[in-house]
Amino acid sequence: MIIKSAEFVKSAVKPSQYTSAVLPEIAFSGRSNVGKSSLINTLVNRKRLVKTSSTPGRTQLINFFLINKTLSFVDLPGFGYAKVPASVRRKWGPMIETYLSTRKTLKGVALIMDVRRIPGIQELNFIKWLYYYNLPSILILTKADKLSKTKQLTQQVTIAKALSVDKDDLILFSAKSRLGKDVVWDAVEGLIGY
Repeated sequence: MIIKSAEFVKSAVKPSQYTSAVLPEIAFSGRSNVGKSSLINTLVNRKRLVKTSSTPGRTQLINFFLINKTLSFVDLPGFGYAKVPASVRRKWGPMIETYLSTRKTLKGVALIMDVRRIPGIQELNFIKWLYYYNLPSILILTKADKLSKTKQLTQQVTIAKALSVDKDDLILFSAKSRLGKDVVWDAVEGLIGY
């Protein structure tokens, strides 16, 4: 996809604060610090559309972005470890679940995982939850540039077994080298019907 425009629209914590449900949306989720922000920035050819941080848990709200005035990307708070108060973390679950289970224009969810880590119970539960709500997913393994090509493939197979999916369902991605960028866009376009 040729990116002509990409802009932050607003942040929200509840449905009354969401953007109007008009355009197709793709949500981005994953454990804290897996590279969600870097992935979105790479997809839209921007360095700082989504703020990146080395501190886990920086995204604490549901953030809406307008892409080419025809599509919305939605950045969800990361799950798992985060240096935020427990009271804030407890609110994330219901906030994210409400968005994912009620948003009529949501076409799919990109689940982002670090290729160097074996997914845990949170990722498995999240995939089951998406399946339960009949939400299509795009499974992306980020930070591929941190591993050799051989190790990337080994991890891809290991992670596929852990998730009970085909290895070809896992997209290897690197914000640094842009590996997988076109493949992710193809998956996004497939879900939104472009």
